[in-house]
Amino acid sequence: MKEINNISVIGAGTMGHGIAEVFATGGYAVQVYEPHATVREKAGRAIQDELELLAEMGRIDAAAIPAILARIAFHDDLAVAVANSDFVIEAIPEDVTLKQELFARLDALCPAEAILASNTSSLSLPDMISTVRPERVSNCLTCHWYNPAHLIPLVELSDFGSSSAQTLEAVEALFRKVGKKTIRVLKDIPGLIANRIQQAIAREVFSLIEMKAASPEDIDNALKYGPAFRYATTGQLEIADFGGIDIWCTVGDNLLPLISAEQKASELLRQKIAENKLGLKSGEGFFVYDQAQRQAVTRDFHTRLIRQLAVSEQNQ
Repeated sequence: MKEINNISVIGAGTMGHGIAEVFATGGYAVQVYEPHATVREKAGRAIQDELELLAEMGRIDAAAIPAILARIAFHDDLAVAVANSDFVIEAIPEDVTLKQELFARLDALCPAEAILASNTSSLSLPDMISTVRPERVSNCLTCHWYNPAHLIPLVELSDFGSSSAQTLEAVEALFRKVGKKTIRVLKDIPGLIANRIQQAIAREVFSLIEMKAASPEDIDNALKYGPAFRYATTGQLEIADFGGIDIWCTVGDNLLPLISAEQKASELLRQKIAENKLGLKSGEGFFVYDQAQRQAVTRDFHTRLIRQLAVSEQNQ
């Protein structure tokens, strides 16, 4: 099995900085390529803040933070960032042309045995790596992380024919070492697994809001203290086994014809976009946020996730 020691992350935005943080916390030296100075600076501050919260919550030793930060190096030169990499993961915008151009450059710049990965969940792996030389294709795969990357355990790995067994096993071993939970996706389908499940839930939630079935607060509470409460400890298939597959079949026949089957995003979302009600980043979405407290709101969300992570580890 290939051994991965040197890691590069392409893009230091929302996902990229968190991915770099996880590997550095796990003891790896991480080279981060980010061409924009303001993004590099913001990423550095975000990593520092997130590590401090992890220390405050007892997840890491505060004394270890300087060493973790020292293992992350930011670069504005792609060639320098990937020169010695064993594993490169990109987290640039979801534009297939941009990714094709990037993979072509990575193929030319990286060592011959380097594994090239994408954090995408919406773009086709064969399309993205169409610019890569044939001998590199078996070392390419999708590794989709969930946001926030430094807290959500899941990473979805593509296992639909293009990656060699050796490559997949090496990446799985790497993620186990840094505390991630991987699943193998066997079909090249848009959204992979988790995002498709999430969109199915979101479609019905937005439909319930549109029909004014309950307040936004109560709809979120119904999910948090009902289905999602169970989902924090078990999956849908085990829940079906516990409840009885015959019962699930009957309820499905009764309800599925009546719930949303929309094949496009909710019109309610488009209305909010038109009103610049984009959520936390604009100060209002389904709820109103005090922009002076924006950092505190994010910190509170991360605190809850850290508590949930600790409980999930106890339940393993």
